[in-house]
Amino acid sequence: MHATEVFARYATEFHRQPLPEEVLHHAKRAVIDWHASLYPGLATEPVRLLEDTSAEDLDRGRARLAQGRAATARAAALINGTAAHAAEVDDSFRDAMYHPGAATIAAALAAGQDGGSTGLEFLRSVVLGYEVSTRIGVVLGRPHYQFWHNTGTVGTFGAAAAAAGLLKLDEAAFAHALATCATFAAGLQQAFRMDSMSKPLHAGRAAEAGLLAAQLARRGLTGSLDVLDGEAGLGQAMSNGPDWTRIGATLGTDFHITRLTLKNHIGCGHSFAAIDGALELQRLHGIRASDIAHVHVATYRPALEIACYERPTTANEARFSLHYVVASALVHGSVRLAAYEPERLDDPVTRDLMVRISVAVDPELDAAFPGQRAARITITTVDGRRLTHLQPNRKGDPEQPLSDAELESKLIELASPVIGSEQARALLARLWTLDSEETLS
Repeated sequence: MHATEVFARYATEFHRQPLPEEVLHHAKRAVIDWHASLYPGLATEPVRLLEDTSAEDLDRGRARLAQGRAATARAAALINGTAAHAAEVDDSFRDAMYHPGAATIAAALAAGQDGGSTGLEFLRSVVLGYEVSTRIGVVLGRPHYQFWHNTGTVGTFGAAAAAAGLLKLDEAAFAHALATCATFAAGLQQAFRMDSMSKPLHAGRAAEAGLLAAQLARRGLTGSLDVLDGEAGLGQAMSNGPDWTRIGATLGTDFHITRLTLKNHIGCGHSFAAIDGALELQRLHGIRASDIAHVHVATYRPALEIACYERPTTANEARFSLHYVVASALVHGSVRLAAYEPERLDDPVTRDLMVRISVAVDPELDAAFPGQRAARITITTVDGRRLTHLQPNRKGDPEQPLSDAELESKLIELASPVIGSEQARALLARLWTLDSEETLS
């Protein structure tokens, strides 16, 4: 069987089996985190421009944008998927180097609203999208991640699988939905190596493309079932010819959705181990920014390649600046939305500390990537002390997860400025009981 067929066979079995309570709980956590990511993204310029450009597909249709505006299903998937990735606060599955929620949940929600699905059907489809797509990301591996943005490429499969589940595609049609969406998969890392607005569109386009592939498959459109593992397939073209033979080995027994990383800071996740390590050194030794002569960050190579801006001048660049976020954390104690406001970006104390930060690749930590995201922080104080801390994981990783209470606080913090605290709390209560909802409308 080709990989697409393995996933399709699993999808058929998946719909016949009850969902374990632990998995259902983690699906709800993923959906809550998606909403926490969605609301701050609504105010970003890419989302505003996208709404303006998509005007003819808005104010009609059965799907909804975040604040209730009617939309066609594909427009809702595109815009909500973009918004959920725009503020850089969405979930990730570490081993796949991939943010699964933005595209997968956007497509599932659009398909579910459009088709009148129940809350439980929606949650099950989210699980299916995560389980299929994360495995594809793991197989494609680090060679794929060297050039491609997995949220745009791998995310297309998450969206397609979730939408196909809600559309109740049979085994053959499900396989064809995956085969077709593979030809839509795109998103280059170079798109965010300069200051640009393109990156969040990768998630939105993945959501839209996956939904479209599922809709087409429902109507009988076929794709090349060997598109992943064929000699000219995605594995060869976008990776190093990986082995697909065990792609389904743990499906149904090891649920990846239970091992997500949920962000505790706002910005590029590759910088979070360094932030956590710097804050821990500060906590252990009572260091103030004025006490610091130099900070050295040793970490894995992609952190330096992606969080690459040494002297950021915009909020976008600051989100991808290891120098900035570490300095801002040490000066202000956290890296939240306020870190990217103009007064924080231009804060002279932060800017002064950035000059005293150096970064380098640690070969040992780099060899452990992507399964581990670690950083070694060394702070030299003005009185001559040399303090070192190895941060093996990030707060929010499976080894140090956000509690349900911390996740709830994240949603309230990020949604309240947009919809008000009362409505944010009402939304949170409804999300925890989604499995009992008769409709997503």
